[in-house]
Amino acid sequence: METLDDLMFTRAPTARRPLLGLTVLVVEDSRFASEAVRLMCLRSGARIRRADSLENARRHLAIYRPTVLLVDVGLPDGSGLSLIKTATDASPRIEVVLGMSGDDHAHEVEEAGADGFLEKPVQSLSAFQSSILAHLAADRQPPSPRSVPDDMIQPDPIAYRDDLTHIAQVLDDTNDDTALDYVTQFLGGVARIAQDHDLDQAVSNLTKLRRAGNNPDAGVVALSQLVQTRIAAGGPL
Repeated sequence: METLDDLMFTRAPTARRPLLGLTVLVVEDSRFASEAVRLMCLRSGARIRRADSLENARRHLAIYRPTVLLVDVGLPDGSGLSLIKTATDASPRIEVVLGMSGDDHAHEVEEAGADGFLEKPVQSLSAFQSSILAHLAADRQPPSPRSVPDDMIQPDPIAYRDDLTHIAQVLDDTNDDTALDYVTQFLGGVARIAQDHDLDQAVSNLTKLRRAGNNPDAGVVALSQLVQTRIAAGGPL
């Protein structure tokens, strides 16, 4: 027996809900970034699921095949590029596979076989919709003409605090090179989404110290203190 949910997600797309009928799997370890994508999917009519690691993404894909796969390049258990390559080599292929990153990984994402690249922060609703629609078949397209929304999506600041709490634990556990690679990649993207310029600058300072071959301890301490300040304040100041 069909449920209301089944009926909603087998309907054809509309001008107001151009992604109606699509299922999106977003592979993203940041709750803040994932929340932005969730809100965009909600506004666009798509159904969304989330995996926060390569391992969890593979478990999802072993059970069901989404219409759209969005993969962050930097994940806690490896590079999202490997998942992109696996997904695009599979048969049948997922209809749309896009890579995401706060850094310029467009070339690597393309080489891995993705259909396109989304630069984080992904905040423009129209850009999000267009990046997916550009790679869908004609029968998946909404009717034309349609108004293109220019809304900028702002996720819940509680998710930002959750991300900071997560990264504070990582910093407390270790400061080896692999952990710091993850910390700077993760926090850089989150800071840009939140428009937290001071945190973004602290991440950049730590990155510069490490690239110059200098002792990163001072940069790690400064970043840790700023993260704790943000957690105590509940978000950017």
